[in-house]
Amino acid sequence: MCGIVGYVGPREATDVIVRGLELLEYRGYDSAGIAILEDAEFQMRRSVGKLVNLRRRLHAEPTAGHQGIGHTRWATHGAVTEANAHPHRDSSGRVVVIQNGIVENYLELKGRLIEQGITFHSQTDTEVIAQMLGLYTAEYGDFQRAFGQVMSELRGGNAVVAMDQTQPDLILAARIGNAGAVVIGHGDEENFVASDLPAIVDYTQHMVFLEDGEMALVRSTGVEYIKLDGTPISKTTTTVAWDPVSAAKGGYKHFMHKEIFEQPRTTTDTLRGRVDLETGRIDLDGLNLSDAEMQQLDCIYAVACGTAWHACLINKYFIETLARVRVEVDYGSEFRYRNPVMNERTLLLALTQSGETVDTLAAMAEAREQGVKSVAILNAIGSQAGRLADGGAIYIHSGPEISVASTKVFTGMLMAGYLFALRLAQARGTLTSAEIREHIQALIEIPAKIDTMLKDTAVYDQLADLYHHSTDMLYLGRWVNAPIALEGALKMKEISYIHAEGYPAGEMKHGPIALIDERMPVICIATKDHVYEKMLSNVEQVMARGGKVIALINPSDKLVRSKADHVIEVPETTPLLAAVLNVIPMQLFSYAMAVRRGADVDQPRNLAKSVTVE
Repeated sequence: MCGIVGYVGPREATDVIVRGLELLEYRGYDSAGIAILEDAEFQMRRSVGKLVNLRRRLHAEPTAGHQGIGHTRWATHGAVTEANAHPHRDSSGRVVVIQNGIVENYLELKGRLIEQGITFHSQTDTEVIAQMLGLYTAEYGDFQRAFGQVMSELRGGNAVVAMDQTQPDLILAARIGNAGAVVIGHGDEENFVASDLPAIVDYTQHMVFLEDGEMALVRSTGVEYIKLDGTPISKTTTTVAWDPVSAAKGGYKHFMHKEIFEQPRTTTDTLRGRVDLETGRIDLDGLNLSDAEMQQLDCIYAVACGTAWHACLINKYFIETLARVRVEVDYGSEFRYRNPVMNERTLLLALTQSGETVDTLAAMAEAREQGVKSVAILNAIGSQAGRLADGGAIYIHSGPEISVASTKVFTGMLMAGYLFALRLAQARGTLTSAEIREHIQALIEIPAKIDTMLKDTAVYDQLADLYHHSTDMLYLGRWVNAPIALEGALKMKEISYIHAEGYPAGEMKHGPIALIDERMPVICIATKDHVYEKMLSNVEQVMARGGKVIALINPSDKLVRSKADHVIEVPETTPLLAAVLNVIPMQLFSYAMAVRRGADVDQPRNLAKSVTVE
């Protein structure tokens, strides 16, 4: 979840690094710092809070040099203080280190260092790395060897970048486990290190991604790749086509707002080149499962965290309904700890925006250990999940999502999940080509229907004016819309800080009904499907207790319209695909509430975009 940027070359390193850190702000952070190496001396500047504070510090105390590293930190060990901000130095001041991840055995290592007389100046696990690196570098007389040795002694997932003041024109970077990406950017007489692509695509589109146990020796003249023990390795360069201009707000007040409004395009991009309406066939590029493998499946474990977990719940309905394969949905953080039962007829389906979520990666690793293939639905090109997915990776092609609260990636995951369900149905013969054509037709109509919903959003501002003082909200849905209720509640609480709960509507009487009174807005998803009448009954039960009903309905609905306090119209589609449309009002309502309450929409407190630690 931390941001890492490193640079060596002819440019002013400070400018490159700070700009790169700004492009990684979406990952979430609470402090920032840089170290610039020039004339065998480190110039270090650190500050608490947003990058604007670091910029002020740099304006008052400028740095100059052509080599450096920078970091935005999200606290895991120690309070949010300047002393705990990265970079960290060893006691001699010879080396500096920045890190993404957690050193699981840091207390053991720290105790060993204290016994050797080392005094610590921070509460972080990162300083343990710096102190060890300083000791080993002095002992071996070899910075590279010392770095590899330190990395081999760390437990847990970690991405580490370091410099030695006696080694100009050299930055070392390593990745251990699944701490998050380490991207090396290859330029012309200049090279870059980053934890995510947006930080460096302004300068180069030629990238190399480090794997577990790999190091990069980054110099202005070139990059060398080795294992931790020094064994040389060959790496493939990937050319990334992302344009950094696409990450700009483009006139929108917030990235979240922009990304909501990008969904007609992004849902189209997920479908592009994958459906053939004429033949009724699905072609998923990147899927490495044969028809025979798909035919033998009797269970799929769908694993994810946060919003992606809600996408798993919905994809369960898609797959079970269309392909008739049993789907079990698990939290990534729980899956590997419950000793899951898997065999040759099992598949793991992993959903992750970043492709670097450590709990999801751990689930994929658990499946691999048991000889079970994984398929990943993800957004980030070149991520670890894409490389772990031996059953194939289905990229949703949503482009960079900057806001911490996921919107367009969520709908992309649903579109991709529906395609995967249809591809399974195609292989297993549970749907005919004619039936698949009908589903494809419904899919390709979704982007235009989303666009229709975005034409007039005044209702959300009106609702925010009425309900922005609310302290609690309840979201209700049935069948495929029960997970949409969960997602709506999550969006509301994570960006507006209003306590919200999502429930399957049938469970309302088993507890939540006790909370309903005239102060409680209740969002009811009541679009037409085979459980519509049951949802209508839930609306009446809420109204009987004085709750304020905000109902999602289809335009032709007269029954719920006559009962609800407020209605939001959603275009009609097939019952399963209604989930894709019904989440759009959830996003818009939570956004309007957050703006009305003055919250930090794109970077909610205590949250980060890519969670790379447990």
